[in-house]
Amino acid sequence: MSGAFHVIDDASAPALGDVRDAGPGDLIYIRPAATTRKDFPKYWEAVGVALTRGALVSVLNREES
Repeated sequence: MSGAFHVIDDASAPALGDVRDAGPGDLIYIRPAATTRKDFPKYWEAVGVALTRGALVSVLNREES
């Protein structure tokens, strides 16, 4: 999965497996509202795996909402 762009927020998110499989060249953006998701801990773990694999992860500030 090269060059993928993922956004996680309160209303939508990619499949957990897609986030977990992200690597070099992939971008993951986490919007502040994502923390209200009941499944957010699972996404946070998947983002950690992606970060370790080389994906670029950006946690957006409140003003980005």
